[in-house]
Amino acid sequence: MKFAKLIHNPSAGEAEDVTEHLIEAIEDAGYTCSYSSTKEDGWEKIDTKQTDFLVVAGGDGTIRKTVLAFLDKRLPIGLIPMGTANNIAKTLDVTGEPREIMATWGDRNLKLFDIGRIYNLTDEKFFLEGIGFGLFPRLMKEMDKQKRKSDNYDKSIKTVLEIFHDIVLNYKARACSIQIDDAEYSGNYLMAEIMNTRSIGPNLNLVPFSDPGDGEFEVVLITESQREQFANYILSKILGKEEPAFFNILKAKKLRIAWDGVHLHVDDAYLKLDEPTEIKVELQAGAVQFLVGPPVTETPAT
Repeated sequence: MKFAKLIHNPSAGEAEDVTEHLIEAIEDAGYTCSYSSTKEDGWEKIDTKQTDFLVVAGGDGTIRKTVLAFLDKRLPIGLIPMGTANNIAKTLDVTGEPREIMATWGDRNLKLFDIGRIYNLTDEKFFLEGIGFGLFPRLMKEMDKQKRKSDNYDKSIKTVLEIFHDIVLNYKARACSIQIDDAEYSGNYLMAEIMNTRSIGPNLNLVPFSDPGDGEFEVVLITESQREQFANYILSKILGKEEPAFFNILKAKKLRIAWDGVHLHVDDAYLKLDEPTEIKVELQAGAVQFLVGPPVTETPAT
């Protein structure tokens, strides 16, 4: 790999423009680099024959945008996490300073990453992190309301968690049915999430051992009876403690889900349906390739 295409979201994370520093670091790592800003028209038009891999500098939204734009190109993607939550990068164990991450690319460790194909939705056809109903779409709706009030609203993870904690305490559970193969699960739930990453939103680490390339989704269901348990989990995160989350988890490659409501999310996009709609989801295995660091191996006990 010699030719890298840097795709950068200038508004992700800190406002400081780090474009020149990123290009310099990539070139110092031994690659020829060209640049596109996701804020400019035509950013997705590149010469794929002259590009060995993509580099995405931004948050989860920028990664999603890039993956979907180049889904049929099968180009490896290196990540420079610069968002607030960075759920995708954390799931892939891509952490550290940019130059430290770039130093691992030469080993060409590729991690396959599944994606979800969505049916019966007009605006969204795929997801990387997850799709879900209940508490999380309600949080996104509230944060959107805050944004409309002021562009300078506090969107730190701690503040978002505090808002979410109030929602968890007061949200009304809704009826939901999920069909996985020949099995059907139904009841009243606070949340129904079909996940491919370990965490969603403000680093809600609901599936801490998830492997995004294992050919299965994790379906997380939180019942009315688990309201207090979930509220305490959020509270512990507000206090800076990461307690394990143990909730109902099902495995699925394809499924149908019907929720008694019209609000849902697809990754970081909040959607409102015209009416309750049964949604079908199917897994597309290994659709994306990410450059990651060397496998983490445990040191044998002595």
